[in-house]
Amino acid sequence: MIATTGIRNSDWDDWRWQLANSVTTFKGLKDYITITPDEEEAFHRVGERYVFRVTPYYLSLMDKNDPSDPVRLQAIPNIKELDDVFHIDQLPSFYQSEVGSENPLWKEGQTDVSCIIHRYPDRVLFHIANLCATYCRHCSRKVHAGRGSMVSDQTLIDRGIAYIAERPEIRDVLLSGGDPLTTGDNKIEYVLSRLRQIQHVQIIRIGTRTPVTMPQRITSEFCQMIRKYHPIWLNTHFNHPNEVTPEAKLAVERLLEAGVPVGNQSVLLRGINDTVEVMKELVHKLLMARVRPYYLYHADLVRGAEHFRTSIATGMHIIENLRGHTTGFAVPQYVICTPLGKTPLNPDYLIGSGPGYIVLRNYEWRTWKDPDRLDPM
Repeated sequence: MIATTGIRNSDWDDWRWQLANSVTTFKGLKDYITITPDEEEAFHRVGERYVFRVTPYYLSLMDKNDPSDPVRLQAIPNIKELDDVFHIDQLPSFYQSEVGSENPLWKEGQTDVSCIIHRYPDRVLFHIANLCATYCRHCSRKVHAGRGSMVSDQTLIDRGIAYIAERPEIRDVLLSGGDPLTTGDNKIEYVLSRLRQIQHVQIIRIGTRTPVTMPQRITSEFCQMIRKYHPIWLNTHFNHPNEVTPEAKLAVERLLEAGVPVGNQSVLLRGINDTVEVMKELVHKLLMARVRPYYLYHADLVRGAEHFRTSIATGMHIIENLRGHTTGFAVPQYVICTPLGKTPLNPDYLIGSGPGYIVLRNYEWRTWKDPDRLDPM
C-alpha cells in the first residue's frame, strides 16, 4: 500500500474528500506512484481520448513501483487503449458499423429518454449520474464516461421516473451511471422515494463500484436512509483479491446490516484475474466478506479495451476449475453480453443421451447414466 502520510484520518475517511481530491492530472499521479516513461507517454496521448480519474484510496492499493500491479492496470492509462485492433471484416454486420466509436451493445435498448436503457421487457437501467470516483480502463462505457452527454440533471431524472411510471411492465429498476453513489444522499433518496411511489416497481437495484474504489462512501447515514426503501439490492465490482480490503469489508458490513444484499460482478481481464488461482482467491475473499459472486463477465467488445479481453476458452477453463473445486455459491455465472442480452457460458456436463437416460459427467470427468422420463409427445 502507498503511504498516506500527511493526510488527516478524518479527511481520508470522508468520501467527499476522496472525491474532491481524486487525481486527474499527471502531476497529481506522480505524487502517488513511480511513473515509467511508457506510462507518461500513455497518460498524455490516451488522455486526448478518454478521461482519467482515480481516488487517493484506490491509488493506495497499488504497488508504487510495479507497472503490472493488477490494481494499477485497471486505473492507469495504457498506450494500448489507442489501438483499435478489431478485425472488422470478421465481425457481425451489427458491430461493423459501430466499432471505432463505442461499445455497440449500448445501442440496444436506447429510448427517447437518454437516461433510460430498456433492453429487457420488465426492467430498465436508469442513469442518475455520469461521474465515477475512478474511471476503469476496461469500462464498457469509457467513451461516454465523464462526458456531459449523460449527465442526469433534475429535469432528466424526472423524465426517467415518468418513463418508468408510465409502463406497468417495469418491475425492476437498476440505478447506474457513471456511478450513482458519487451523488449525495439527498439526490439518491429523491430517486428512491419517487420510485417507491410507483406501485409496479418491485425491486430497486444499485450498481456501484464505490465499495471497491471509494468505500468511505458507504456511510452509516447512507445506510440508515436506504433501509427505508427496501427491497434494495446492490451489486459491486471487485476484480482482484487485492481490492478486498478492511475498508471495503466495512462498507459491505454496513450495507448488510442495513438489510441490503451485496453481489459482485467481475469482468474477466487479461493479466489481472485471468487465472484459476487468482479467481479462486477472489471468490473466497468475497465469501468471507459476505459478498455473493454473481457474474463473471467476458469483457465487452469496447473500443480502447481490446487488450483486456481474453479468449472464451480462458473463462471456461476458470469456471471448470471452480465448479466442484470450491463452494457452489462461490462460482459466478460466466456470461457474455450480446445484442440478444446476457448469454450464459457454461462447461457441458450433459455429454450424451439414449432411450430413457442421459449421460452426465462431474468435475472429475466421472460419468453417470441417469434415468430420463420419456414423456409422450
